[in-house]
Amino acid sequence: MATNAQISDAPATRAGAESPTGLIERMAREGRAAQRVLATMPDETKAQALRLAAGRLRADAEIVLAANALDVAAGEKAGLSGAMLDRLRLDEARLSAIADAVEQVASLPDPVGQVIDRSTPSNGLELSRVRVPIGLIGIIYESRPNVTADAAALCVRAGNAAILRGGSEAVNSNRAIHAALAAGLEEGGVPRQTVQLVPTQDRAAVGAMLAAAGLIDMIVPRGGKSLVARVQADARVPVLAHLDGIVHIFAHHAADPAKAAAVVLNAKMRRTGICGAMETLLIDATYPDPHGLVTPLLDVGCEVRGDRRAQAIDPRILPASAEDWDTEYLDAILSVAVVDGLDAALEHVELHSSGHTDAILTEDAQVAARFLSEVDSAIVMHNASTQFADGGEFGLGAEIGIATGRLHARGPVALEGLTTYKWLARGTGQTRA
Repeated sequence: MATNAQISDAPATRAGAESPTGLIERMAREGRAAQRVLATMPDETKAQALRLAAGRLRADAEIVLAANALDVAAGEKAGLSGAMLDRLRLDEARLSAIADAVEQVASLPDPVGQVIDRSTPSNGLELSRVRVPIGLIGIIYESRPNVTADAAALCVRAGNAAILRGGSEAVNSNRAIHAALAAGLEEGGVPRQTVQLVPTQDRAAVGAMLAAAGLIDMIVPRGGKSLVARVQADARVPVLAHLDGIVHIFAHHAADPAKAAAVVLNAKMRRTGICGAMETLLIDATYPDPHGLVTPLLDVGCEVRGDRRAQAIDPRILPASAEDWDTEYLDAILSVAVVDGLDAALEHVELHSSGHTDAILTEDAQVAARFLSEVDSAIVMHNASTQFADGGEFGLGAEIGIATGRLHARGPVALEGLTTYKWLARGTGQTRA
């Protein structure tokens, strides 16, 4: 069994003789070759390999947690925020949940080969659209070591190979998790190069991934605004982007106060560092109990910044700046605005939402229906915490990210979002006039 030192040091030594461009080109060619093998594997073979990978992750828990402790200690020394440390930190329960997610992905139906639709036009051709893997996917991510496992499991289940490039904050954790997964997958017959972890933190390797058109088929960035912006600006490869999670909840005057208070507190404070955490609370000017929404947040240590009317709710509320309405805090900080009804709430969301997740709290079915219809975000919710904005909670097993664009895939991207399709045309000798 590898020691933590071996996990940390061996990959960097291997990468030392190659330039970042040469490294990525080699990894991409190896990954594409492995993907061609994976694409021919039966459904149950892929599923069993993932179950073995989850088992190896459980068996290597001590190694993974020791590696993670190194990352957390380094993060604390570097002054990472509490929210960033929370994203980074693993314990036995979290690691068990990561392994559970891999097993859940293994239990999902294989999307590859699914027939999307069939038709027979007047020319007599029998046409069908069939799901196929995308190919080789590059995932560039920060801080969260669970992405290593989620991305690997989803890519393999959907017949794709993956090149993973994690952030320096989680370098030891990522290497330990990848080593366990790769060993389990290989035991199950999946080529080891199907899921590769970039063995260097040199940022030039990211640039090489973004420039690898023709070798890498799609890039998925998971991280902060600066990472996503760089990927979108520099990529010569198609990008499936996850932008900021500037998440709103609108407390309508017809909301149930007890229900609303519980949802608001959970949406902000359950985990402040995830993309589904509420960042802006909109309170209807005629809402019956604004104190019941804001005071519990303040009492548990959340910093609240508000507009003039919101500040009147509690003297502890600080003045909000114009920038607050467009900020993803990922911390125990919340902006609050008092708005004049549904139309004003919709206008605020239209101006400031990042298109990730927005929610309404109301017992008025017509108002809820209008909000759900008119808010153009990837996820729109009614009477539920935005912390549910997660592929696992949506029954997808895991997610590779939440896409906020409008093309290919939207919302939690899981197995279906990691496939494309091809047309099959079956004829009987037809020729075209």
